[in-house]
Amino acid sequence: MLTLLAAACLVVGATTAITLHDALYGRIDAQLDAAATRAPRGFDPFLPAYPTLPQPPTGGAGVDCDPYRDPGFPSGQVIGTLAARICGAEVSVRVLLDQGEDQPDLSAFDRALRAVPVAGGPRTLDLGELGDYRVVAQRLPDGAVLVTGLPLADTQATLYLVVGTVALVTVTVLLLVGIAGTALVRRELRPLSAMAATAGRVSELRLDRGEVVLPDRVDVADTDPGTEVGRVGAALNRMLDHVGHALAARHASETQVRQFVADASHELRTPLAAIRGYAELSRRSGLAAPPELAHVLRRVESEAQRMTLLVEDLLLLARLDAGRPLERQPIDLTMLVVDAVSDAHVTSPDHDWRLDLPPEPVTVVGDPARLQQVLVNLLANAHTHTPEGTTVTVAVAVEPGTVVLRIVDTGPGIPAELLPHVFERFARGDSSRSRAAGSTGLGLAIVHAVVTAHGGTVTVDSVPGRTEFTVRLPGPPTSEPAADR
Repeated sequence: MLTLLAAACLVVGATTAITLHDALYGRIDAQLDAAATRAPRGFDPFLPAYPTLPQPPTGGAGVDCDPYRDPGFPSGQVIGTLAARICGAEVSVRVLLDQGEDQPDLSAFDRALRAVPVAGGPRTLDLGELGDYRVVAQRLPDGAVLVTGLPLADTQATLYLVVGTVALVTVTVLLLVGIAGTALVRRELRPLSAMAATAGRVSELRLDRGEVVLPDRVDVADTDPGTEVGRVGAALNRMLDHVGHALAARHASETQVRQFVADASHELRTPLAAIRGYAELSRRSGLAAPPELAHVLRRVESEAQRMTLLVEDLLLLARLDAGRPLERQPIDLTMLVVDAVSDAHVTSPDHDWRLDLPPEPVTVVGDPARLQQVLVNLLANAHTHTPEGTTVTVAVAVEPGTVVLRIVDTGPGIPAELLPHVFERFARGDSSRSRAAGSTGLGLAIVHAVVTAHGGTVTVDSVPGRTEFTVRLPGPPTSEPAADR
């Protein structure tokens, strides 16, 4: 707005200055024309030549004029009028001054005066200390050239005054309009600032899971349907209402699904235990059974055991989703890592298991059973999805306020398209990752849920030949040293 206003003021000021310049110079040219008409009457043919100057030469190159005649001023000429009589190489210049003022020395401007064209229209000359003059030349009957000039000091002072006034007024107006316009625009757009703040608070909410409440709304005063800003505020409120209803419906649906999974998992544990018990009892009864029946019983027991693990995983996830509190106690993480790696070495001796532990024990606060399950799942993921001979390194490190657990393997890596989804439930790798046993697709989902419940994070970085899972858990609280008494 200020730029447009400045451009408009510039156009108005330039137009004013140009118009005033043309008007003032037109008037000074009219006065100059009148002065040039009166100027020839200032020469008295009976005035003698200057007594101190030599007599003019006779027969000098056809020059008939008297080069030493003093130009006079007829009545009607204004103070400051210039009269210059040019005869051959001689220039006689006089300026009409008040009584008592001395004539200035203008001999340095003879060439400029002689260059003024006869009947060529007004010209502007710079005459040093006298300033700029508007001059015009005409030829006299005796062959001399008479240059008449009027000072431009008053005209230029008027132009400078107007231009300065316009510039000052323009700057003042721009300053006042900038201050008033800023206050007005901010006042009118204050509802938009409130809407932006509301939208910013809503954007910071976690909307992907759990119960989400959207208490923020635009004030009713900022939802006037008669203004554009008010209509935006009303539309934002309606959108937040729709989003809130959708989130509530989504949370209710998730709650029902979780409750169903928890109930189903809990109810399935008893019949699965019975199936496993009967299958194991039949296998250990010592009764002779056909090979086909023995194979069937082994398969029933194996699948019942696999389904039991799946049900236990689903029940654990349902409990974590419901926010069931975990046990909190100090845990020696290094001992958990040593035990888990020892078990993995026994169950999968075809892998190269390595430890990278600090010299001192590392303690965290959490649920030992759940953290042990995190280690078991990560190590099982490493040996399940990597070929024989793969090196798996388990490292523990302490950073400021954080305990870091890293499981690095040298296997084929995780496909790039699967990498963003490895912690989702029932996510499975494709056939490029060799597997010695089946997978439910819940192991890494349990890892993510347990670590998150402990206030930590788990990430994965994988390229062919190196896959690294990084678990970060909050470090143990440090006790301040007692003050000296």
